[in-house]
Amino acid sequence: MNLAFGHLGLLRDFIFFYPLLMAFIWMVGGVYYYWRRERGRPDWTEPPPLRVFPPVSILVPCHNEGETVEETMAALALQQYPDFEVIAINDGSRDDTGARLDAMLSDYPWLRVIHLHRNAGKAAALKVGAMASSHEFFVCIDGDALLEPHAVQWMMSHFVDGVRVGAVTGNPRIRNRSTLIGKLQVGEFSSIIGLIKRGQRSYGRLFTVSGVISAFRRTALHRVGYWADNMMTEDIDISWRLQRDHWDIRYEPNALCYILMPETLRGLWRQRLRWAQGGIEVLIKEVRRLLFWRERRMWGVLLEFLLSVTWSYAMLLLIVLWGLSHVIDVPAEFRSDPLLPRWNGVVLGMVCLTQFAVSHWIDRRYEPKVWRGYYWMIWYPIAYWLLNMLTVVAGVPKALLRRGRGRAVWVSPDRGLR
Repeated sequence: MNLAFGHLGLLRDFIFFYPLLMAFIWMVGGVYYYWRRERGRPDWTEPPPLRVFPPVSILVPCHNEGETVEETMAALALQQYPDFEVIAINDGSRDDTGARLDAMLSDYPWLRVIHLHRNAGKAAALKVGAMASSHEFFVCIDGDALLEPHAVQWMMSHFVDGVRVGAVTGNPRIRNRSTLIGKLQVGEFSSIIGLIKRGQRSYGRLFTVSGVISAFRRTALHRVGYWADNMMTEDIDISWRLQRDHWDIRYEPNALCYILMPETLRGLWRQRLRWAQGGIEVLIKEVRRLLFWRERRMWGVLLEFLLSVTWSYAMLLLIVLWGLSHVIDVPAEFRSDPLLPRWNGVVLGMVCLTQFAVSHWIDRRYEPKVWRGYYWMIWYPIAYWLLNMLTVVAGVPKALLRRGRGRAVWVSPDRGLR
């Protein structure tokens, strides 16, 4: 019995110290990245000059994007890069996406449209777009995203200067902020996702490129077999396979892209569940290969992901034990209230707010008024940690049952209120 109580104590310590440790790792890595790569650089509206401007194909996979695709193309028309084309892939849309794309052909001479008659999925649409292009470099955005005019040049600067660069991921910014969920996601993409990418870039490997804004070298994609159409999250899968093939993946925070995100609980749940399931699918697929010494540079990303999954199940176990202590007679050790904020909850809350403050300080370069959302971030540890924990717990069995079977097709997302 004492051994069991000791294990319960270790469980509580892990639940407390894991997010605390990761917050400090991300803050230190983020500040280090900023100090080395962002401090003193020109404004994001002044991209670095390139010695050459390789032609670029901007791939825009579309599925039921009738409400947004015209905005997306209008934003691409403002792109300052001198040599680019846009290939829009209408992937079996059931709305008027195809008709709207065809109507824009006369307005935009750089636009090409490919129609797929059935829903083949984002990975398949990207692959079709890549095969239709004769260029070496691709920039991939979603059909509801607005690409900042200088973003392509910022990303291409990495390819021009680095022959081993296989992919570059940009900096998504939230467009819709009309609800509490939207406001929390503004802080999340700045304070969590942006800071994590900076930290991971500092120690060598990224967990994933952002599926909504990323650029690729065709040679690298060809070596690893392009995007896999049987994975729930093709962006995580291609990131791991490129890095396993020893290609460098970089983060470019100056490559801004404005995106729509869910602002309903149902839409947010579906999105995060897909992310969690997709990550687990990639982990199951790659974990054995990553145990070899030659893959050691991926061990940091692998360990971080494994610990995050373990933390989710540890938290679930503690919640279950806490609940049982209120309905059945259990030893005193199980009758404590570990879920209620005490000194450890206050410490985690303060560290979390410090993390948001650090990331907002770094991110003010790209969005001077990002501080406006700081007030709402006090709710993030309660709302989003619980959400992420539940989606990981639900995503693991879904990934084990699916195991890459069948093609991962489009499901129209909740794009929030604008």
